[in-house]
Amino acid sequence: MVHFDTDYMAGALPEVIEALVKTNLEMTPGYGSDEYCAKAKDLIRNACGDPSLDVWFLVGGTQTNSTIIDAVLGHHEGVLSAETGHINVHESGAIEATGHKVLTLPSYQGKVSPKDVEDFIKNFYADDTYEHMVAPGMLYISFPSEYGTLYSKDELKELSRICHENGIKLFLDGARLGYGLAASDITLAEIAQLVDVFYIGGTKCGAMFGEAVVAKSGLLNHFLPLIKQHGALLAKGRLLGVQYQALFTDDLYFKATASAITLAMRLKEGFVKMGYKPFIDSPTNQQFFDLPNIVIDKLQSVATFEFWGPRGAESSRVRFVTSWATKSEDIDVLLGAL
Repeated sequence: MVHFDTDYMAGALPEVIEALVKTNLEMTPGYGSDEYCAKAKDLIRNACGDPSLDVWFLVGGTQTNSTIIDAVLGHHEGVLSAETGHINVHESGAIEATGHKVLTLPSYQGKVSPKDVEDFIKNFYADDTYEHMVAPGMLYISFPSEYGTLYSKDELKELSRICHENGIKLFLDGARLGYGLAASDITLAEIAQLVDVFYIGGTKCGAMFGEAVVAKSGLLNHFLPLIKQHGALLAKGRLLGVQYQALFTDDLYFKATASAITLAMRLKEGFVKMGYKPFIDSPTNQQFFDLPNIVIDKLQSVATFEFWGPRGAESSRVRFVTSWATKSEDIDVLLGAL
């Protein structure tokens, strides 16, 4: 079988495993106060082009999203998100469980429109009863989106302008950030400049587990206790520092995720040549197609992949995901079976 369900099925990049094994028996302080975490943070700051940034390591994506949002928002505030956003659809109400509401906006192939964001904020404060309503305190976006689409540099600049002119924070979910950067002309340094807080995904981008939160200096005050409250603080924090030190040595993070994009484009081109049109023209490692059920059922004998929504009567929408661990031969098997 070849596997295209998601990008966190395999363990970790060999270089990451090697680094973990090499340091396995070392004795270091806990909770990220070790020298490996310190070094990894410096490498990340250097890659972002800003030595003043604050960096923390958390264990997983849902914990990271809920912790950041809870840390930034006031009790009366909610977070704006595309209606298809991960925090609105696939996190089991984790944001609402912290006492904050997800304020949904229309989704355009997984993205929000800058105009919709600006109109929502203006209309909110134009309402005489706004003090009785949940205030927009943050905008949540993903890069890539849930549909593998990307914001352009101009769109990010516009969203940044709107958020900062209206006094709300811009938060970028980077669970798949490596794949987004590999498929665009946007750099990590530009992301760091335009948004208030984001994270560099490890779980889906070559690490065994873990996410690296990057924020403007002083934005996330008293963040460590909140990380612990949200169950996202690893006692053996060194394990995260070791992994990110490996990922940000010799551009490993960027090389590994670029490989996934190359193979995703091969996959898409193969499907298109055989007459199957993508549901969305994604430039990243997530590819979506509407396929006849008879084709899906036969493909499932050689490949695993996900339905994207309920199974239809005659055809269904499915998603294929490549990752740092995908091999060229995997694409050969899939396309051969198709």
